[in-house]
Amino acid sequence: MDIKNKVVIITGASQGIGEAVAKLLAKMGAKVVLAARSKDIIEKLAQELPGSFAMPTDMRKPADVKNLVDETVKKFGRVDILINNAGQGMYGPLETVDIEKYKEIMELNVFGVLRAMQAVIPQMRKQGGGMILNISSRVSKNYFPALSAYASTKYAVNALSLTARAELEKENITVSVFHPKMTSSNFGKNSIGRSPWAGNRDNQRPSPEVNTPEQVAEKVADLINSEKPEAMM
Repeated sequence: MDIKNKVVIITGASQGIGEAVAKLLAKMGAKVVLAARSKDIIEKLAQELPGSFAMPTDMRKPADVKNLVDETVKKFGRVDILINNAGQGMYGPLETVDIEKYKEIMELNVFGVLRAMQAVIPQMRKQGGGMILNISSRVSKNYFPALSAYASTKYAVNALSLTARAELEKENITVSVFHPKMTSSNFGKNSIGRSPWAGNRDNQRPSPEVNTPEQVAEKVADLINSEKPEAMM
């Protein structure tokens, strides 16, 4: 899909991958809708990106998700691309996973993604097509100790994405899923639990290779252009 002049909703747009994707797509000529809970941050970012629009949104709240799509359609008349990027990490051995906190992660990483997809599909069908791009993770392609809870949410995102791709292909709605590896952002700081790679100088645990958000954004743009089912760093 050509990015220029497309209306793109990006969740989790206040920092990290979401912010970098928003900046890149705006530079490529997209009309970007910035969705995140941090109202001040996304409003400031919107001032920097021509044609963009800030929508304070908590992806855990169904009413917020519906309002995000409704207000985007009210302002621009359509939604060409939805990028489900908002998410939170969770670290810890499976034996000690806190079920209530795990439910909170599921609410954002899985149910928030599903709600957003369900909210835009009727609009995309009405307008004759569109694209949904869900941000998963390389952890859903491997098995890492201390990441079972978080990885399971991304396995779910993969299944939702690729099944929806098969269901919606005939309606000209493309669904793709992207798998970044570890990215330099506040993801670890905002996660529940302690990263197994934290303080590796002391515990001699090797740190994985880390990408910048800008490197990830370039790959996301490539996936939008190619409309392939999956891509990864």
